[in-house]
Amino acid sequence: MKKWYIILMAMITVLTLSACKDARDKVLEEGKVDKAEATDSKKEEFSSVYPLTGLETNEEVDHRAVSVMVNNHPKARPQSGLHKADIVYEVLAEGELTRFLAIFQSEMPEVVGPVRSARDYYIELSRGYDALFVAHGFSPEAKEILDSGTVDHLNGMDYDGILFNRADFRKAPHNSYITYENIEKGMEKIGAEQSDDLDMLAFLTSKSAKAIEGAPANEVQISYPGGETVGYSYSAKMKTYARSSNNEPTIDRETETPITVGNVFIVEAAHRVIDDAGRREINLTSGGDAILIQNGVAQNISWKNENGRIVPDGGAFVPGKIWINIVPSGMTDSVKMQ
Repeated sequence: MKKWYIILMAMITVLTLSACKDARDKVLEEGKVDKAEATDSKKEEFSSVYPLTGLETNEEVDHRAVSVMVNNHPKARPQSGLHKADIVYEVLAEGELTRFLAIFQSEMPEVVGPVRSARDYYIELSRGYDALFVAHGFSPEAKEILDSGTVDHLNGMDYDGILFNRADFRKAPHNSYITYENIEKGMEKIGAEQSDDLDMLAFLTSKSAKAIEGAPANEVQISYPGGETVGYSYSAKMKTYARSSNNEPTIDRETETPITVGNVFIVEAAHRVIDDAGRREINLTSGGDAILIQNGVAQNISWKNENGRIVPDGGAFVPGKIWINIVPSGMTDSVKMQ
């Protein structure tokens, strides 16, 4: 009797292992398994969601947003810290070159830069997230806003060599950097709040994200008037777009991490040159035409300003990082996609 019991238990073990192997093979083949085949397979549960990426987490999500003006002159590339930004606004400054307003909330960079001077419209974009605003220098219009005391800010003009450091591998004005450690010191110095209860951006559910329809957008190219070309290449595996400038991948200087985002949002706004230096006035309140690019497809929609934030009008972002290209009116007609 004992012998038959041993044989029976051995047969059950073999059948169990075989069933487990079949279930494992099905997971590898289809990426999922029926509950009946793997009852112990449970979706990980998270306690919170980051407000600017829509990504789930078990970390605290009440960090105050920090926005940093980042130089995009060819001599300033590759930049530092952009791979940590939740949102990047890319907007023309002078000389047909763009600058970045990088907004950090879910992740903070060890170092970010080169830090460049402020313009009034970048400050207004930062205000939409109640972010601490970090820059090195300012236009007359930006200085007037900063001097009003209505925006918590750190400026390299006040803290050069104290909180902001000059790198020896680049020349001014392309060599100002700040660490997050020094940003925290600066916040303490000016008495700025370091936590905030940020309003959540609108994000699609995973089901809605899979149902997005539009024109194919695996390769996207934006040609600026001055000859600069910004590109985005889609990875179906990662469901993200890798950014490039003039066919050179945009990477982090220190880690060589490629800059990738889940959403590319190209919005048209009226631009007007207002002085001999080529400074601009940009209408960021009236809304207009836009292209929202996600999951390998593009949708022609509109944008609106919602409490200082540039967002899709009638649409939403997929969970992930966001890159927003603000371009002159009519420029979306020249955006190439395939």
